[in-house]
Amino acid sequence: MSNDLDRTRAVWRQVTAILIARIEDGTYPPGSRVPSTLGLATELGVAASTSQKALAHLRREGWLRGETGIGTFVADNPPAGPDA
Repeated sequence: MSNDLDRTRAVWRQVTAILIARIEDGTYPPGSRVPSTLGLATELGVAASTSQKALAHLRREGWLRGETGIGTFVADNPPAGPDA
């Protein structure tokens, strides 16, 4: 998937858009666990800090919720429409 990323634009915003698209298309339904920072970084070919920034942004915007020591999950009622 890293070949699909445009390195001339903010990569973390592109990662955010990918995750939102996956939430909206049902790949990650409400309540489901999303990949870890490291898992996402490996899958997309980005730095761990990039995936961490994207996940943190989505938590702040209400798309995701974190469970300390367990993982990050799709919010039960994620916002409607694109955010990135």
